[in-house]
This record gives sequence, C-alpha cells and structure tokens, in this order.
Amino acid sequence: MKCVIIDDEPLAIDVIESYLQQIDDLEIVAKCSNPLEAITILNKYQVDLVFLDIEMPNITGIDLVGIVEKIPQFIFTTAYPQYALEGFNLNATDYLVKPIPFQRFLKAISRAKEKYEFNKDIFVNVSSAGPTKTIYSNDFIFVKSEYENIKISTNDIKYIQGLKDYIKIYTKDNHKAILTLSNFKFILDKLPNQFLRVHRSYIVNINYIKALQKTKLIIDDIRIPIGETYKNEVSYRLGV
Repeated sequence: MKCVIIDDEPLAIDVIESYLQQIDDLEIVAKCSNPLEAITILNKYQVDLVFLDIEMPNITGIDLVGIVEKIPQFIFTTAYPQYALEGFNLNATDYLVKPIPFQRFLKAISRAKEKYEFNKDIFVNVSSAGPTKTIYSNDFIFVKSEYENIKISTNDIKYIQGLKDYIKIYTKDNHKAILTLSNFKFILDKLPNQFLRVHRSYIVNINYIKALQKTKLIIDDIRIPIGETYKNEVSYRLGV
C-alpha cells in the first residue's frame, strides 16, 4: 500500500514513519508538513492510505478530506480525542490519539489492510457460515431473509443483535428486525467504520447513539449493554 503522512509536527511524522518502516507491504511515497502541498500530491498521484493530522495551519485535516477530489482511505492521527465522532462520520478508517502506542497503530493498519483487500475483491461474496449469500459494498448489503434477498443501506442500520446462528438487523425504517442466517463476525467485517462492536452480541452504528452510560448505550429508547472487554474500545472510538 502506498502511504502519505500529513502532519505539521516533524516529530509526529518521524514517529509514524518509524512505525511504518517496521511493517511489510507499506511504502511511504510522501511526507507533508504543509496540508496545501498535500492536496496537490493527493490529487496527482495514486495513494492507498493517508495518515492525517487534524489541527494544522491554514486548513484542518477535516477540511482537507472535503477538498481533495478523490480522497483515499485515511486514518486521523491527532492529539484531540473530541474530533473522534466527526472523524468516523467522514468514514475514516481509524482515529488514533497521540501519543500513539505501537500496538494500537498495528490494529489500525490491520483494519486498513482488510479494507484495502476488500476493495480489491470481487463484489459478491458467499458466507462460509451457511447458505446465506451476502452481497455488499460500503453503502449497502444484501441479506437473505424469508426466501428473498433484501437490500439494506448501511446508513439505515441502527444496530445488530447476534443470536447464535442468526442475526437481527434493526433499521430506522422498520419496526420489525430483519432476521437472517449469517455469521456475526462476517457481517461485522463487511460493514463500514461507523459500526462498532460493543458486546459479544451487539454491533451498533455510532451515528444513532443518543447517550452513553457506564455499562450501556442508548439508541432510541433501547438500552444496549456494553461488554466488559469492549469498554476501552468504545470509550476510545467515541472519544470519551
């Protein structure tokens, strides 16, 4: 994967560069301390992954995402956790808060590589968990339910509940959940990055979260439990 680092702090660039040099299949094609220079590079060259600071002179990283004509996959790297929700709303692959631990960086790279390989794959995939065929893109999935394939916009999904060999998909337009035979992890891997696993039996769309409590989060009037092993990741992703 061809990578670009954009940060106005030379030390921050050095840290990310040193991390990338330890990982196979990643090539640094440019390092930019000036975001305006970075825009020219991103519009001119083929880039697969961008590491992008938010608070920079002239324009912010968030502004840059909106300016670049064809923004590649990007990971925010910032000292400001309060931008996390906005970052994921922009479909960032991940959001890393400085100082960035190497293990957390590796997790973000793993996510980026999965997304990169997924975009190279054929458009149709068949779940190994059973007879359910799932057709997907970043914007929608098709799931088989009651003898028909139903197209579901990923932006419309509020949360998903796992029930052993089945999953229940709750959307904004249907009061009744869509029940489908599928592998819970398989569905999670194909959803865009605004989805977050908060419990071994629940995935939520962070755009629909109304409130966060110590052990639960609220979507509409539904209280969804937060599993003990997922608490740190939930707090990190939501910037709280």
